[in-house]
Amino acid sequence: MNIKWFGQSCFLLTDENGVRVLTDPCAPETGYDVKNVYCDAVTVSHDHFDHNYIKAAAGEPVIITEPGEYEVGGVKIIGFPAFHDECEGAKRGPNTMFLFEMEGMRILHAGDIGHQLTREQILEIGIVDVLLVPIGGKYTIDYLGARTFANALRPSVVIPMHFRTPRSTIDIDDCGSFVATVQDCRIHKLNDFEASIFRNTLGEDRVLVLDPYTERTED
Repeated sequence: MNIKWFGQSCFLLTDENGVRVLTDPCAPETGYDVKNVYCDAVTVSHDHFDHNYIKAAAGEPVIITEPGEYEVGGVKIIGFPAFHDECEGAKRGPNTMFLFEMEGMRILHAGDIGHQLTREQILEIGIVDVLLVPIGGKYTIDYLGARTFANALRPSVVIPMHFRTPRSTIDIDDCGSFVATVQDCRIHKLNDFEASIFRNTLGEDRVLVLDPYTERTED
């Protein structure tokens, strides 16, 4: 599976058969220019401008905005209901987490999750190989909450999202604090938009940071 990050919570997941799923496309007002992305499906975790910019998609994709079970080109997609805050949606409304089954892996996109999962939710979601989780705080769980969230699901690979970069116009935290708190994991910081992940090379306790926007001097 190839995974490409555009900014915020927007990723393009592509499987070995070329099926492409675009997650939470963000509007230009976020500072990221996402447009003309050919895809077979678009998932939208909630109806905010930094997650619902469907105009970014090209082709005739299936648009998925609600919890439930779907299949697009052999890719199974399961939406789980959750909330954008810790008050059952009273502050910011609902949020849908989407699980993608691709190439023998289960990838969970947590959307703008604003709370920790209950035991029932953890059991319902089941095995997660790759977790895409927000870390920026203020509108979602923060870096400490993301660590707790990941520990509950125990994925092999964690990919942080929804954090501040030099392009961001939204006032959220950068990825520095999250990286510092996961020093016991193998951390791969890529100065790139994308990476390939395969079932036989998943490993364990890996953190993969996709961020071509921030200059770094370290590996």
